[in-house]
Amino acid sequence: MNKAQIAVLAVAVAAGGAAFMMMNGSSPPPPVQIVAPSPVNVDQVLVAARDLPYGTEITDADTNWIDWPKGSIPVGALSKSEAPNAKEDLKTSYVRIPISGGEPVRKDRLIKGVTAGLMSTMLSPGKRAIAIDVTLNNTAGGFILPNDRVDVIRTYRDTEATKDLGHEVYGSEVVLSNVRVLAMGQTIEKKGAEPVVTGSTATLELDPRQAELVVLAQRTGQLVLSLRPITDAIVKDAAAEAPPDSGEDDTLTVVKHGVSANLRMK
Repeated sequence: MNKAQIAVLAVAVAAGGAAFMMMNGSSPPPPVQIVAPSPVNVDQVLVAARDLPYGTEITDADTNWIDWPKGSIPVGALSKSEAPNAKEDLKTSYVRIPISGGEPVRKDRLIKGVTAGLMSTMLSPGKRAIAIDVTLNNTAGGFILPNDRVDVIRTYRDTEATKDLGHEVYGSEVVLSNVRVLAMGQTIEKKGAEPVVTGSTATLELDPRQAELVVLAQRTGQLVLSLRPITDAIVKDAAAEAPPDSGEDDTLTVVKHGVSANLRMK
């Protein structure tokens, strides 16, 4: 081995020894500190215990309180800190917008009691809502209001009598008696950029048989509402009277082009 090789080997050994001494003399790395997460501030939120479709009546089993981070409570959700009695208060409410299971319950998706904002809540069981076209002249001068009781009268042109007598002859008949008015409202349409009142409607509460009679009568004549006294409101809905001469077969006589025809409901 020549002198140059001996010199390189000596330098390498010296460098290795120095590195070994530096490693042994250095301080060990600091231990890793584990920071425990701070506790989450939670509240309880009322959620649906199952899917609640439209029209569901809320019961105690339909909702549950569950823990929910306070910082992420949805807007409108019912929290126990703000509405501790919400579970009890919502009983007998009805679902107007479907709620999925596990979803927070919002008051704006429910409706409680009878309200004009949702016509279906105003209907008695087994009843139907039927709207008819009316004017100021055929609604007791515009004094008929919701919950009033009325008779429904059909007026029509008697074609056969008009032909026989040589002048216009009109007839009338009571289609229904003592039925409840649910709502009175205007029909508004847009003509250009301006809203224009084009008519009015009266919404009546009827059973299915009465609803068919009114629809048929409206096609064969003009309907007029006759206001009854407030004392008639105590009559039970099931006892709403049919016209005295309606008969058991529910027929409606229509005269057209001098020929009379009996229209019979199925």
